[in-house]
Amino acid sequence: MKKTKITALTISAILAVTSMLSGCGGGGTTTSGNSGSNDNGGAPADTTTSAAATEAAAPSGDEGTQKAETKEQPTETIEATALTYAPGTVLRMACGYNSDKTGMSFTADLAGEGITLADGNTYNSGDLKPTWQEVEKRLEIKIEDKYQGNNANNEYQYWDAQLDQVDMLSGTATLLSENGQQGKLVNLAEHLNDMPNFKAYLESNPIVRLSITGAAAGPNAGAIYFSPYFDGVDDIERMPLMRTDWVEKLLNGSGEFTADKSNKTAAPVYTPFMPTSGSIDVDVVKADGSAVETIKKNYDAYGNIVDKMNAVGAMDGVQAVNMLREYIDKTYDGYYGENRADLFIGQNAAWDVDELVALLRCVVANPQTLNGTDSVQGLHSREDNNNQRRVDMFRFAGSLFGVRGLESRLDYLYVGTDGDLHDARNEAATYEALSKMHDMVTEGLISQAFVNAEEVKTEKYLADDSGFMHYDYNQTQTAYNATVLDTANGEKYMAVMVPVSRWNDGTEKYMRFTESWRSVKTDGWAISIAGVNGNNDKLNACLKLIDYAFSPDGQVLMSYGPDAFIKHDDAGNVVTFDFNGKQWPVVSDKSYEDLWALQNGNYTNYARYYIGSTLSFVKSQAFEYQCTHEIGKEGAGHISKAIALGTIKHPALAIADNSWYTSVPAVLPQEVAEANAINELTQLSASGQFGAGKDQMNLLVDIICKGFTGEAGADAAATADKISKSVADGGWGGSTYLARRNEAWKRLLMFYKSING
Repeated sequence: MKKTKITALTISAILAVTSMLSGCGGGGTTTSGNSGSNDNGGAPADTTTSAAATEAAAPSGDEGTQKAETKEQPTETIEATALTYAPGTVLRMACGYNSDKTGMSFTADLAGEGITLADGNTYNSGDLKPTWQEVEKRLEIKIEDKYQGNNANNEYQYWDAQLDQVDMLSGTATLLSENGQQGKLVNLAEHLNDMPNFKAYLESNPIVRLSITGAAAGPNAGAIYFSPYFDGVDDIERMPLMRTDWVEKLLNGSGEFTADKSNKTAAPVYTPFMPTSGSIDVDVVKADGSAVETIKKNYDAYGNIVDKMNAVGAMDGVQAVNMLREYIDKTYDGYYGENRADLFIGQNAAWDVDELVALLRCVVANPQTLNGTDSVQGLHSREDNNNQRRVDMFRFAGSLFGVRGLESRLDYLYVGTDGDLHDARNEAATYEALSKMHDMVTEGLISQAFVNAEEVKTEKYLADDSGFMHYDYNQTQTAYNATVLDTANGEKYMAVMVPVSRWNDGTEKYMRFTESWRSVKTDGWAISIAGVNGNNDKLNACLKLIDYAFSPDGQVLMSYGPDAFIKHDDAGNVVTFDFNGKQWPVVSDKSYEDLWALQNGNYTNYARYYIGSTLSFVKSQAFEYQCTHEIGKEGAGHISKAIALGTIKHPALAIADNSWYTSVPAVLPQEVAEANAINELTQLSASGQFGAGKDQMNLLVDIICKGFTGEAGADAAATADKISKSVADGGWGGSTYLARRNEAWKRLLMFYKSING
């Protein structure tokens, strides 16, 4: 772990921006990949079950959210007849995902002495993976793998001074657009008429054009400098996940909770975020999933649970559970009956952050009941000593406390109700939310390994039955139900509903909203002008590869791998199933066996490590859905219903009527001077104070762990305000950064209107 340059935040330190600037490293592009779509460093990003697929229901479009009008995509691959080249044309490709394991070729540690896969073929170190051997056959090209095994940012930087040595290469969306503007990369928009499948995809998904436009004015207006990557689209990404059996043990049943032994809760530090009196209405999906109903949180019936617990102080864990039980019974007027756990884990869940804090207090104070030991960790991240995973904690904070921009598609940006871009790093609400998270740390409700990540190695909390909850991708994490949990005896780890919070979409309200919404990922593949260097065979072969990847056949290949990895009936026909209203192949039995044998059910790692699929272009969630544990499907199904019925709102992949709901593009068409100005703001970069990579640092994570002085009561708000102003105007250049981003955003909107009427 890279040592944090700012080890503790104090008012004096955070305001002494000039000295902090001289003491902190920087440089490089400012793209932070905050949404996690560009998982820099460490293991590849994992993916969630398509929630919409579980119920075959489309997300809702009410209260300001809307979908772009789309045309039906072709169901058959269109031959790109104009893209001719000599058979056997060699493409030098520096392309992969983010590590040597997730490239086009097998590494020695994956292949060993030779590995036999579901197609019956044996692969050795250095061999192209099945998907790319199939690409060679179908397109009659020869691939020379030049990939260095870096994340998208570092891979591009490695080749930048020697672009004549590669024909295609990986990079971040921002880097590729910036360098495309400088004349280094092929403008794909100039070739769209020769790329019928890619063109049809863009016409079917017009909002995608907004997210990949590299220039919005001048002679190159409408330029596209990279092929986009979609790891699923227009669906929820991360979800809260809980040991739901533990919630049931604590909260369900008649009479009072009893236990032979429990611990004491810590002295209370966290104070209420939700109201302490009065009432609010919350829309929930009925328990049977049939419709929406409105229930009331009546704080006058019992009081705010955190407020009531704080008045008692440190207490026995049994007393804490019984207080929470009584709160649920009275506040919801018996709505949940003896199934009080459904407040958190049911289809009709209505939990908020204060109720979660109360639950966490109960969990950490009752390990003897939950796992038979004297210790349980409350909130944790997947890998507590990996910054790439630790940043999920502040992303979750945004959901808990109603803060936009903490799970953005581009850095920390979001579109406000005024139509302009805003930056969460410049806003006091961000730091107030992080201070509240630090209150949870102080009470021991967030894992010790997360707080002391530089000294404590990651604990495998799910594997050793000591972790309660984290915020992550559904498919890979619910695979633990098959590998380490005793589901036969009721152990269960699953996705739960997004929390209710106070959001301001123009009218302050209590509702569910998630910013974790799938769109164009933050990296892609581009064609090097110096590499193809007037060689039409190379150029056309590169264009043909991109075009084929967006065809119906290409999308199957890039998701499932070759035909041998797909299930066939006795007559040799592909077996399909309905997924989001379309027929998609069923994964072969042998491939499914390999998934578990090689990667313990982790679909993403299996596909990237061994098949070579899901590295870029369009990845269907259909393969992943089939590989999701039944418990994973159950939790995602609840969330799917809520999205379909409109009780979970989200950014729209469109220019929404209420701009607050418009998703920020993964890249903005910055002009060269603007990009240079942004790149000079090193403290705001991924290599500065706001990185999301494995060995980078992140100031927001630091605040959760260490807090800042003056955080009690009103002082916390005052301190948060001073920090936000320091970042914006005290020397880090937050206001300058935002101004440059808004210049590009306005141009992009004008361009979008010009092509969409």
